[in-house]
Amino acid sequence: MDGWQKQPNKLNIQGEIERAIEIITGEKVDIIGSGRTDAGVNAIGQVANFKIEKDIPIEKMAYALNSQLKKAIRIKKAEIVADDFHSRYTCKKKTYRYEINNSEQGTAIYRDMQYHFPIKLDENKMNEAAKYLIGEHDFKSFKASGTSSKSSVRTIYDAYVTRSGDLIAVTITGNGFLYNMVRIIAGTLLEVGEGKIKPEEVKDILEGRDRSKAGKTLPANGLCLMKVDYE
Repeated sequence: MDGWQKQPNKLNIQGEIERAIEIITGEKVDIIGSGRTDAGVNAIGQVANFKIEKDIPIEKMAYALNSQLKKAIRIKKAEIVADDFHSRYTCKKKTYRYEINNSEQGTAIYRDMQYHFPIKLDENKMNEAAKYLIGEHDFKSFKASGTSSKSSVRTIYDAYVTRSGDLIAVTITGNGFLYNMVRIIAGTLLEVGEGKIKPEEVKDILEGRDRSKAGKTLPANGLCLMKVDYE
């Protein structure tokens, strides 16, 4: 898939779901997602809304849509919401997870869901560094060049790093994220795990607002949108 957003002549999630809705209802709709995910990024908690005129039992909507969708896209649940609900603008916070396979050989089965890094990482130092990101900060150091966002100030409610066997997970919850922000944070924390950056230096990188001081942008395949909250 080429990501969430509908683009001409490209296979994308938004366009595929809109196609399925039209088959089921006979109506053309524009669905609204809680946010865009780039090509290669996974999502198990994406939320989208749309309006239709046809009366279809809501308990049958997910089943009906899944019957028309490619197997790479699954609707987990459908429900009726208030008219003023907007999956993007009424969102309160999102949680992303970046997974790093820290084994020597990597994985074949989960290669599209994990970033393979064979050099041993210190997840405890990575977790220590992640704590400096919590709070309201200017995340200019962690945004891709050319980002169109007017402000780079965001609030991070939680950020932590865990290990389970060879799998390291960087989990971040915030009120919004800049383009490539989580992938750059993950790349910076990876360098902390390598010993190239000290945990406390992440605070200096954050306050310096200089993208060149942060780590590299890790590949899209390790990133997953886990949850979108509206309360």
